[in-house]
Amino acid sequence: MDFKKIKAPNNTITRNPAVLSDKSGNLYKSVSIIGKRSNQIAVEMKEELSRKLQEFASYSDSLEEIFENMEQIEISRFYEKIPKPVLIATQEFLENKIYFRNPVDKQ
Repeated sequence: MDFKKIKAPNNTITRNPAVLSDKSGNLYKSVSIIGKRSNQIAVEMKEELSRKLQEFASYSDSLEEIFENMEQIEISRFYEKIPKPVLIATQEFLENKIYFRNPVDKQ
């Protein structure tokens, strides 16, 4: 996922529950869908961040050799500034970018 192209807000926004419930037919289903997608995004973000920071990993035990790496700091700052997974998932849900189905319902 390209986090630079995300158009989700960085701050929490009050949402109209009627709009969320219209998408799936039930507000609780909508919240469940957003929550599951949010977990997927969080795992993806964590894996990507871990891969990027793994390049800077130091395997020595000496505390004297620890130094600041500006690239590592910039990567960490970037991930702190991007919207939280819940905000990204909510934006995707409102833009109909999430596919969901209920396996119990016959379609």
